[in-house]
Amino acid sequence: MNDQPGSAALPPAKNGGGRERLMLTISVILSATAFLFDRPADILAGLIRTLSEPGILITDTMAIAGPGAAFLNSGLLLAAGLLIVRMNRVTLSGPVMAALFTLAGFSFFGKNLYNSWAVPIGVLLYAKYQREPFARYILPAMFGTALGPLTSQISFGLGLPPWAGIPLGNLAGVAAGFVLPPLANHFLRFHQGYNLYNIGFTCGILGMFFMGVLRAFGFDAGPVLIVSKGLNLPLAEFLYLFSIGLAIAGLFFGNVGFAQLFRLWRRPGRLVSDFIASDGFGVTLVNMGLLGILATSYVLVVGGELNGPLLGGIFTIIGFGAFGKHPLNTIPILAGVFLAATLHVFDTHSTPALLAALFGTTLAPLAGAYGWPVGVIAGFLHMSMVMNIGYLHGGMNLYNNGFSGGFIAATLVPLLEAARERKERDLT
Repeated sequence: MNDQPGSAALPPAKNGGGRERLMLTISVILSATAFLFDRPADILAGLIRTLSEPGILITDTMAIAGPGAAFLNSGLLLAAGLLIVRMNRVTLSGPVMAALFTLAGFSFFGKNLYNSWAVPIGVLLYAKYQREPFARYILPAMFGTALGPLTSQISFGLGLPPWAGIPLGNLAGVAAGFVLPPLANHFLRFHQGYNLYNIGFTCGILGMFFMGVLRAFGFDAGPVLIVSKGLNLPLAEFLYLFSIGLAIAGLFFGNVGFAQLFRLWRRPGRLVSDFIASDGFGVTLVNMGLLGILATSYVLVVGGELNGPLLGGIFTIIGFGAFGKHPLNTIPILAGVFLAATLHVFDTHSTPALLAALFGTTLAPLAGAYGWPVGVIAGFLHMSMVMNIGYLHGGMNLYNNGFSGGFIAATLVPLLEAARERKERDLT
């Protein structure tokens, strides 16, 4: 299996222009929403403030720069990602849609207009080294921005003078980007495609190595939890309207009915599952919208408070509604994480526990392939793992749940396959 599923090689799809217009519209909506929260002067000041923030987990852009700056940051980075996709003539497939939504989502915590370039430049250099088109590596380039805090932390968070910190930070990001594509392809075999955030797992490994080197020289990053408060109502209104809008838009992009939707929901979602290619853009958009409603409702039902990180988690779930996730393989993971949080010492409504639930859906293919009880178990184990694994990369990898999910999948899949083989032998 290839972590870059040939997006450049795909033929131009029907409604390709419609997909681009939709994503551009979303970028405009995010940018315009910024001005519903703050004045232009405050937005600009906040946006500038984000450039020098280390951004390690968990740093809410809304808390440090204001919700207006956070929304504009998201809209601009989505537009930049869309421009790169268009310039390289990459089809807006399911994986690419997931990458764009993830880029937009993490712009609410951790990614900004400064730290999101070094890793893609490193990936570009790797493509040139391999004498292959950059389009082939567009997914690791965009998903690899998970290591944005590596650039920012070295640039601004270690107390180095700017003349030393900024070049070193960008050099580290470029180096990480250069080795990311081959490592991502290799580590996909580690969890056999049952961890949707494969780049997150790879970035966790890289972040662990970089953090080890920094600690060897006496540099470290303590735990960070900076989140905004008091925005539940406007953010809930935005998310529900946005999700409903996606579902309605899906009705205009093709033949969408219950039969088509249930057919998508029967898919396990294992990498590489491009729902746009297999089921059509219209039904995929409906699935994405329903996932947005589901994720937002989960946060509110358990008593959580919406903020930048949770907005990022919900956007990521929506994006992966085109690339492996649907309600039937997602709900068991949410249930497992909720059960673990209830039985353990974690508050089910705390931001870390809610992030574990939202991003823990990286393990949705386990529920899709092996049934909902396995999904509940995977979610339960993920909650225990993800709360203890962030120390290894010191918050340098924004996709911490992808890092944890890789270990969970790699542990469970061989056991599940052994049990399945035994059952098949008994039946014969």
